[in-house]
Amino acid sequence: MKLTFYGVRGSIPTPGPEYVVYGGNTACCHVELNDGTDIILDAGTGIKKLGEKLAKTDSDIHLLLTHNHWDHIQGFPFFVPIYIPGRKIFVTPGLTTPYEPEAFLKQMGGSYFPVKYSSLQSDIQLISYPKEQISWKLNGATITRHSMNHPGSGSSYLIEADGAKIAYITDNELYPPYQKETDFLEWVSFSEKADLIIHDAQYMLSDMPAKSGWGHSVAEEAVKLAMASRAKRLALYSHDHIRTDKDIEKIETHCKDVITVAQSELEVFAAREGMCINFDKA
Repeated sequence: MKLTFYGVRGSIPTPGPEYVVYGGNTACCHVELNDGTDIILDAGTGIKKLGEKLAKTDSDIHLLLTHNHWDHIQGFPFFVPIYIPGRKIFVTPGLTTPYEPEAFLKQMGGSYFPVKYSSLQSDIQLISYPKEQISWKLNGATITRHSMNHPGSGSSYLIEADGAKIAYITDNELYPPYQKETDFLEWVSFSEKADLIIHDAQYMLSDMPAKSGWGHSVAEEAVKLAMASRAKRLALYSHDHIRTDKDIEKIETHCKDVITVAQSELEVFAAREGMCINFDKA
């Protein structure tokens, strides 16, 4: 199994010379299973470049959406495979409140976008599992979902395949001031012994309490979760749009210092566009 980051920002894309190291595109990751299955996590602006790659193949595409906030769906209208006649794209919407599984399609219509989704010739199929169903098979993988602590909620995903385990937990507030969908110990169980946890790390303690309740976590909290889960690696994700490359480097260094003090073997890094992790070689 191999994972590639195509978008690592939260809230809004960030173009400019101060954002080139980590990249400015919003949330999108590509998981390639050893059996050739293509799984995409979120459809932020990063999915545009991924679409250029997948347009050269004819394999089925499986898109797992966490929720419908724009930074997680705004790249979908620019995803080249949706314009390829007959291309099969299976989309699993996040369990949002309210539940609006077609929101990512309906942005393509009205006064929002010039191409209506009803005119697309690709074969887009929505896959809706019962709310109480938390796990299912996707070819050679087992997918498990958990409700996020985020305004409007949504789904985090666990992908287990090819002897590896990836937990994708973005836009998640570990200690929200509102009622939790999932508490800390449930997250520990969800991501236990993961080879990689990709977790929201949009804020620092200096952002609090002003941004408490906005649906994102402090980077140190993500580190504590990964250590408690006995994960091998943690990718700091959903970088705030105000963070320059230098800012993110400082956050990464600070998180490494926390791990050193805790005498943990956890490996932590700030996710960046183009970074690829091959779990078969890990």
